[in-house]
Amino acid sequence: MSEAPTGSTEIKDAKKRYSAGVLKYKQMGYWMPDYVPKDTDTLCLFRITPQDGVDPEEAAAAVAGESSTATWTVVWTDRLTACDSYRAKAYKVIPVPNNPGQYFAYVAYDLILFEEGSIANMTASLIGNVFSFKPLKAARLEDIRIPVAYVKTFKGPPTGLVVERERLDKFGRPLLGATTKPKLGLSGRNYGRVVYEGLKGGLDFMKDDENINSQPFMHWRDRFLFVMDAVNKASAETGEVKGSYLNITAATMEDMYERAEFAKELGSVIVMVDLVIGYTAIQSMANWCRKNDMIMHMHRAGHGTYTRQKNHGVSFRVIAKWLRLAGCDHLHTGTAVGKLEGDPLTVQGYYNVCRDSYTKTDLPRGLYFDQDWADLKKVMPVASGGIHAGQMHQLIDLFGDDVVLQFGGGTIGHPMGIQAGAVANRVALECMVKARNEGRDLLQEGPAILKQAAQHCSPLKAALDTWGEISFNYQSTDSSDYVATPALA
Repeated sequence: MSEAPTGSTEIKDAKKRYSAGVLKYKQMGYWMPDYVPKDTDTLCLFRITPQDGVDPEEAAAAVAGESSTATWTVVWTDRLTACDSYRAKAYKVIPVPNNPGQYFAYVAYDLILFEEGSIANMTASLIGNVFSFKPLKAARLEDIRIPVAYVKTFKGPPTGLVVERERLDKFGRPLLGATTKPKLGLSGRNYGRVVYEGLKGGLDFMKDDENINSQPFMHWRDRFLFVMDAVNKASAETGEVKGSYLNITAATMEDMYERAEFAKELGSVIVMVDLVIGYTAIQSMANWCRKNDMIMHMHRAGHGTYTRQKNHGVSFRVIAKWLRLAGCDHLHTGTAVGKLEGDPLTVQGYYNVCRDSYTKTDLPRGLYFDQDWADLKKVMPVASGGIHAGQMHQLIDLFGDDVVLQFGGGTIGHPMGIQAGAVANRVALECMVKARNEGRDLLQEGPAILKQAAQHCSPLKAALDTWGEISFNYQSTDSSDYVATPALA
């Protein structure tokens, strides 16, 4: 991978630079191969695929220009500004390994280009326009370094991972959850029954799915009432702190605030929103949660429309960084071994972004920059999507303790019923944590440990008999190009 930047081709003569007409972006000053990024710069790594015949450096300069101050023709009004500061600077272009025609373009943005504490403004700049630029066949924002000076303008998660554990009084193990299934169609009473059975069986949380709001078959108020009745009963009977994520996603902010207030009134400790509500709404709900001592769970609904393909869109690691700044306590971050897209190393990189105090560059995990989080609270990552008790050893080995392991069909679909499904997951978790604490090799010994535990737990045995051989072993579409993608176990 060789770097071969040419020197700056910026036109310095003011008369030529600001004469009416069309100039190349490199000539306008958006290509600066000698630029040394400042600590206060936001740094972005774009994967670009220029059209045939388009110079990669010119394409990188175009990305820098169109995401900051440039337009297609010379405008003399640049001279009314401190244009050298306001221009983004493409400073390095290198070929993407094993992907002919693709290039990594590094671009620096001055701190003054973004409004304080506004993800909406930052994203409007970085991804607002340039991704439909004709000279590019495709473009993707792979990673971002947000300077400490900008991080400090955000409030971050309302509760954070550490305080959440203290409130739950649960330490030394992952948290267990399940998504109520079917997603749609249950009455309020039956929905509440599912929640009760799951929590009574040993889960810490149950949750709404992304698309349950307030439909003709179940008004949101009914769901909230039946769910919280189930939470309170299960908490009283088990002696454990329990919860259920109540999805407050709605058509307007007024509706969302109403639902959040009702959830709080009923005693809920957590509310849930979908990514599709947008960054402004997310930050607004985070502010509400912060004022009301609530945990905010983020379902990343819709992300795959722009995160999945490695040549175009936005990497989820960038989305995860934005959402940590915006104020999520929980974030769906992938499973690697389930039904949803996720290369193991790449997914571990997402988890690092959520849980690190300082994220170090780690190319195999897709982390291209160091990131200082400036003591911003940590996000609890959530593994959800096609996982079951037979994968417990893989999940703990991949993700450690600070994670919510969320089994939907892997709880609700248990042949002995919902409560038995929860028991199976809890027993699988407890035996695996015990084995881990004894120093045993989970990946090698995990299946045998689970089978041994199943001899004394019929729900776990039934789970292993039903799903033990189920895996989703497909080639990942989004993995680091610095190392070979490991095959899923």
